[in-house]
Amino acid sequence: MDWGDQFDDIERHTQWGLDLLEKYVKFVKERTEIEQAYAKQLRNLVKKYLPKRNTREDPESKFCQYQAFLQVVKELNDFAGQREVVAENLTTRICVELSKHGQELKQERKSHFQEGRRAQQQLENSFKQLENSKRKFERDCREAEKAMLAAEKLDQDLNATKADVEKAKQQANLRSHMAEESKNEYASFLQKFNRDQSQFYFLEMPQIFNKLQEMDERRTVRLKEGYGVFSETERQVMPIIGKCLDGMKAAADSVNEKNDSQVLIELHKSGFERPGDVDFEDFSQPINRTSSDSSLGTPRGTLDGRLDPRLPGKNKGKRWLFSKKNKPVITEDFSHLPPEQRRKKLQQKIEERNRELQKEIDQRDALNKMKDVYQKTPQMGDPTSLEPKISETLSNIEKLRLEIQKYESWLVEAESRMLSNRPDNTLRYSRHLDHQAAVTPSQDALNQPIYTEFDEDFEEDLASPIGTCVAMYQFEGSSEGTISMTEGEELSLMEEDKGDGWTRVRRSKGGEGYVPTSYLRVTLN
Repeated sequence: MDWGDQFDDIERHTQWGLDLLEKYVKFVKERTEIEQAYAKQLRNLVKKYLPKRNTREDPESKFCQYQAFLQVVKELNDFAGQREVVAENLTTRICVELSKHGQELKQERKSHFQEGRRAQQQLENSFKQLENSKRKFERDCREAEKAMLAAEKLDQDLNATKADVEKAKQQANLRSHMAEESKNEYASFLQKFNRDQSQFYFLEMPQIFNKLQEMDERRTVRLKEGYGVFSETERQVMPIIGKCLDGMKAAADSVNEKNDSQVLIELHKSGFERPGDVDFEDFSQPINRTSSDSSLGTPRGTLDGRLDPRLPGKNKGKRWLFSKKNKPVITEDFSHLPPEQRRKKLQQKIEERNRELQKEIDQRDALNKMKDVYQKTPQMGDPTSLEPKISETLSNIEKLRLEIQKYESWLVEAESRMLSNRPDNTLRYSRHLDHQAAVTPSQDALNQPIYTEFDEDFEEDLASPIGTCVAMYQFEGSSEGTISMTEGEELSLMEEDKGDGWTRVRRSKGGEGYVPTSYLRVTLN
């Protein structure tokens, strides 16, 4: 492209190009500030709504609608991270790089224009020399012509002396010689100026213009790339943002109202029996009573003087569904809770203590191994330095075992009461409760699984089946208290699921035990 000789126009255009580059960098900087502020606000929003502690133990964490809400908040946190990535990439790839490139272009542009101005100055100096030599040549020519005319005039003057004529001729010859020298000098400067002018317009300035053109095109290319990076940076995070949005949609789809309703039932299932019908109280009995039947000392209720348990005063506690709940006194054995809730809480405590016990046992084994290593290779450490930690670990193990025994005994009591409160199990478990009250369980007995406490009672009193069931899947009863079954096997249903996922069955070949409820197809009598 021929830029012509409009040096000032080119200077203005290149300056405009640099200004446009700086304007774009400023535009991107403000965009990154918006992204960073947006990401920060999203982070603060996530921090506000995410729980500040582990929510596994909170009842609401069991609801899929709450878990979905937490998942949406977490996905929004990842979304905020992608906005930060956009801001960072825009800053690095546009603001930093284009600013650096702009500074380099400013220095290069300054160098090219300095070179052009030097060439302009040299051409102007050459032209001034030419003009000076031209004026001198013109002046000397006039002076020579004037001197020559004066000599001719003096030579024709009869009154002039020979000496004056000779002097006038010498002066005319001198002026002519000076004019000739001025002519040669003028010719020389003219030749030099034409050479400088040709070099200026055909060599120096085209080179400078080409350099400026190449520089401006490089700036345009980098600006073009910057425009592309502006959109590409956003496009690069789109897949991850899409995954965040997909995660939010998946969280929404995971909400199951039926499941949450079942969770609510399991969380707050009390285990209380439904209250029976309220009996009619006949206040007309004292009126119709004969004198022989009167008994002033007999309290209202039964003829033998005992209070009727069906009277309102004694039956008040059975109206648990409508009664106002006073704030319970929290007890260590959770006896303040309804039966089913108490059983679940005790099972939860046992599981927690068992996990802690296993950690302490692992730590004890590790310390003992380390102690053995120290004893065999004393240079690695002093075995006695481990004694305090080992003693502390053993103490923790003993303490946890005692707590597990305590919770297991309470669990046995809670399950026994739940079973004894059922109408069909009252007689069956009365002997067991008496036995439990009279005999303190040994440590070995407490370490047995929950359901083995009732094995003897089941053996002593074989109850009648309450239904039948068919095994839909094969199950290997590997733990104590469970029983194996094959797919399609018909079993007698001895006891329904109490809410823990296990059902007690009896095989036709003999033997009773617990199997997973979800493996059965149950038919009640």
